Amino acid sequence: MNYFKKILRFAKPYKMFAVLNIIANIFYALFATLSMVSLFPMLSVIFKQTEPIYTQPIWKGVFNAKEYIFDYLSYFVTQKSGQGENDALIFMVALVISMFFLKNLFNYLAMYFITFLRNGVLKDIRNELYAKTVELPLSYYSEKRKGDTIARITSDVLEIQHSFLSILELIIREPLTILFTIIAMLSISVKLTIFVFIFLPISGFLISLLGKSLKKKSDKVQKEQGTFLSILEETLGGLRVIKAFNAEEKFSNTFQHSTKRFYDFSNTLLNRQNLASPTSEFFGIAAIGVILWFGGQMVLIEKTLKPELFIAYMGLAYNILTPAKAISKASYGVKKGNAAAERVLEVLETESPIIEKENALSKNTFENNITLEKISFKYEDDYVLKDFTLNVPKGATVALVGQSGSGKSTIANLVTRFYDVNEGSITIDGTNIKDMTKKSLRGLLGLVTQDSILFNDSVTNNIRLGKKDASEEEIIEAAKIANAHNFISELPNGYNTNIGDSGNKLSGGQKQRLSIARAVLKNPPIMILDEATSALDTESERLVQDALEKMMRNRTSIVIAHRLSTIQNANTIVVLQKGEIVEQGSHNELIASNGAYKKLVDMQSLA
Repeated sequence: MNYFKKILRFAKPYKMFAVLNIIANIFYALFATLSMVSLFPMLSVIFKQTEPIYTQPIWKGVFNAKEYIFDYLSYFVTQKSGQGENDALIFMVALVISMFFLKNLFNYLAMYFITFLRNGVLKDIRNELYAKTVELPLSYYSEKRKGDTIARITSDVLEIQHSFLSILELIIREPLTILFTIIAMLSISVKLTIFVFIFLPISGFLISLLGKSLKKKSDKVQKEQGTFLSILEETLGGLRVIKAFNAEEKFSNTFQHSTKRFYDFSNTLLNRQNLASPTSEFFGIAAIGVILWFGGQMVLIEKTLKPELFIAYMGLAYNILTPAKAISKASYGVKKGNAAAERVLEVLETESPIIEKENALSKNTFENNITLEKISFKYEDDYVLKDFTLNVPKGATVALVGQSGSGKSTIANLVTRFYDVNEGSITIDGTNIKDMTKKSLRGLLGLVTQDSILFNDSVTNNIRLGKKDASEEEIIEAAKIANAHNFISELPNGYNTNIGDSGNKLSGGQKQRLSIARAVLKNPPIMILDEATSALDTESERLVQDALEKMMRNRTSIVIAHRLSTIQNANTIVVLQKGEIVEQGSHNELIASNGAYKKLVDMQSLA
């Protein structure tokens, strides 16, 4: 129930629909009972069991309500019988039909109103999950499967709608239906009703024994669904490699093993769940059988109950079975919903380690320098950077070079605050980036990475990410600076061409130039280039390098370089080894010192 309460907060914006649903359910429960009670006067007319009463009965208080109702019905039937028995029967049939019509009308209205609440909650949970997914830092996803995240936003949220939100329909309707029915049953026979309710708790206890392991089994099903969605996502992302290495069979086997586990878990879960309905119906019919025996004795032997009342009573007793079954089924749904809600709330309640201070500064200008002061950082156990200090003056280009794993890309992740330093500080114009809003910090920065991250959209919309309100002229100008305008103009629909998933309709060099155009359009004072040319051929590299040089003019740049030929004009080159600075200076100075940088240049020249 704790998970249910947490999910219930999403229903607050739709409370008006909940109120209307409750009102409709109250009337449904009332007319569901009256539809069965209305059978009694009709049966009295058919069996001619109504004792004639010619004087309208007088109301003598609540304690005599039963006698008053029966006497009034007899009086009413007597009046109608005077006009002809056929007229009385037609009226009684019309009464029964009216009661059932009103019952079903309010049932529809209850479902109509709850639909808006259920779908509204579904929408809001998904929106909040997506917002949280975007908010959480990169470190969170380094340990998570993408497919598992997708499963939580899709199937887990849907499970919450089917299970938890179904309870909202049952909270009012089914208990009230049972309550009104019991009142009607008691009014007919207290003795028989007490006898009935000796058996209901016993059957209810036996039914509840089936549901205890459902949450655990449901949790396994949902986790396995996340696993095979992850395999599918990885397969689609790496299809070229899978085909190139003839690894289709290996990945198919992995996927089939996962779906086989899902098949086994689902069979166990659904078979256990499917047992609920027939089991509850069997125990219900068993109870009806016992009532038939006990009530039959009261009618035939003891003569303490009228036959037509007993038939109406049996209709009421059966009327309890439907809501009782629904409540039983809902208890199974709650256990399944618990597992889904736990997985959804695990994401929603995850605290991001990248915390923005309450009164964080909104800094929109860059005046002097970026300083990394004695910073240390580790992803897990071992430090990637140790006691690292670097000053980047305004307008300067600082290049970071070194072997893979030396911590170059980590510096880009720390300056953009995708991760927070473990020790030390990073400041912009003397202001610690932890004291700035993340939005204003990243507003000062432009980022071009080795992997050109593009989206399944038009060229224009991919570039416009850099500036939401950019005009077409600004987009074209940015593309020209990035040496991208010519190839864009040759595309089938020019700037309106859809570039496909991850930009797969473009070459590597074209994708990279679009990424640069996006950064140019943003026009930030600080640019971070993370191995922006390392994956390109010579011709593409020349075009991209030319675009980068144009973009970096009159701008502060931190360049992480793999190809040393691209950073010879940098003001300062910093050579890293295992997270520490071993050399720094201009290209000529470092070549002259004949140290680590000279060795790296010689190795690339030889290659």
